[in-house]
Amino acid sequence: MTVLAIDIGGTKIAAALVDGGTLVHRTEVPTPQTSAEDAWGATAELITATLAAEPTGGVEAIGISSAGPVDLGAGTISPVNIAVWRDFPIVARVAQQTGLPVRLGGDGLCMALGEHRYGAGRGAQFLLGMVVSTGIGGGLVLGGVPYDGRTGNAGHVGHTVIELDGQRCPCGGRGCVETVASGPAMTRWARAQGWAGTDAKQLAADVQRDDPIAVEAFRRGATAVAAMIASTAAVCDLDLAVIGGGVAKAGPVLFDPLRAALADYAGLAFLRSLRVVPAELGSDAGLIGAGVLATT
Repeated sequence: MTVLAIDIGGTKIAAALVDGGTLVHRTEVPTPQTSAEDAWGATAELITATLAAEPTGGVEAIGISSAGPVDLGAGTISPVNIAVWRDFPIVARVAQQTGLPVRLGGDGLCMALGEHRYGAGRGAQFLLGMVVSTGIGGGLVLGGVPYDGRTGNAGHVGHTVIELDGQRCPCGGRGCVETVASGPAMTRWARAQGWAGTDAKQLAADVQRDDPIAVEAFRRGATAVAAMIASTAAVCDLDLAVIGGGVAKAGPVLFDPLRAALADYAGLAFLRSLRVVPAELGSDAGLIGAGVLATT
C-alpha cells in the first residue's frame, strides 16, 4: 500500500511516497514563516509534486506528522516553531486538495511509530521517541501501541519543566527542557558565554575540539534531556528511549553526558534497565511514522 507522508517542522516541510518502511520518493522545502497562506501554499505545492511522482494514482491515504501542539479532534495544528500557524486546519486543507483520507499525528508520535516499527525501537513495548533539533518533540508507544492522549499531544516532552525559575519558552511556559536542550537554545547559551560560532552543528564540532564552552553547552543540554527522560520513564514505566533529530546526530557528544546524567537521575530499581539509544531512521523517521499512521 503506497501512502503519502507529510512531515511538518519549523525548519522544513517534507513529503514522500511511502511503501511499508521504504521511501519511494522524497522532497522538501524550507518552512515559510511569513504568513499562514504562504506556509500552506508551499505545503500544497509539495503535495502536488509528490503525488505526481506516482503517476498511476495508486496513493490510498495520507499521514501527516506535525510539530505540535496538534488537536486531533479538530484536525488543526499550532506548531510552537511555526508562529503563522495557529489552529490551522491542516487535515481539512489536505483532504480538500487530494480527496484522500488523512490521518494526523504529532511529530514525536510519528517518529516513535517509525522507530518502533522499522528502526531502533523494534521489540520495545514501552517506548519514548524523541526528536532533539530546532525544538524537542516526543511520542509514546505504550503496550506496543501508539498513545495519543486526550488531544493528540501525549508525549510532548519538550515542554516538561526542568527549571523552576527557568527562561520563558515560546510555548508560553517557563523552564521547559526545550529552553535548555534544543539546538538553538544551546547555541544561544554558548554565544552568551563568549563562543563565536553560529549553530548547533558547529557547536558539536567544537566539543570534539574540547572547546570548554561548547563542552559545557552540550553537557547542560544533555543533563536537561536526561532529567526529562528519567521523569517520563518514572511515570510511564518505559523500557527504551530513542533519540533522533539534528542535535542527536552529534552522537557521543550528546549521548555520553546524557547517559551519565541519566544514571544519576534514574534511581528507582525499575528504571535501571532503561536504555537510551540513537534513532536508526534519521531525519526520515517522521515520514516513515506518518506512513505507518496512514495505514493504521
